Amino acid sequence: MKQQVLVIHGGDTWKSKDDYLDFLRSVPINLEKLTRPGWKENLRPDLGNDFEVILPTMPNKYDARYEEWVIIFEKLFQFLRDDVILIGHSMGGCFLVKYLTENDFPYKIKATYLVAAPYTDNKPEYELLSFSLPEDLKHFEEQSGAITIYQSEDDPLVPKSDAENYKSVFPNADLQLLTNRGHFGQEHFPELVDSIKKV
Repeated sequence: MKQQVLVIHGGDTWKSKDDYLDFLRSVPINLEKLTRPGWKENLRPDLGNDFEVILPTMPNKYDARYEEWVIIFEKLFQFLRDDVILIGHSMGGCFLVKYLTENDFPYKIKATYLVAAPYTDNKPEYELLSFSLPEDLKHFEEQSGAITIYQSEDDPLVPKSDAENYKSVFPNADLQLLTNRGHFGQEHFPELVDSIKKV
């Protein structure tokens, strides 16, 4: 039976409709990014035939709402089984921490990877809003399996201190600080692939 890997992508959230519309007007469109697969899409070929990579599209990633993401996330449970591996990138990592803190996951989790996951609100214009984490994250740690945190030193969106905050709350987690990865927009993620194959 193939090893399941469930990947939750990132997103943005805004205090008001006007803020959201301003973002849409100002955000640049990059044709290269639209036409090439990123590391999440490349996990399938990079991991190989022994893995089943599940890559759902969460609702409205440009104006994300936690309660909407929960609905889609829970619909995925019918396809999962014990020893699933969870990966959350950016807001997707924050989502996994919040959900697994506040809810019992119906299956045993083999490992959880947090990639450039925000821990707190970092800038006045960037707030976690409905994705804000509870104070006590113990339940996440109890059911998340082996925790690995990936962070790039030069991430322009999520500071290194957020990864260090996760590490301080989850002292048994493996913190991997990388360089020159920004917010992990690369086509391949060999460190993650190697770790998944070894877990």
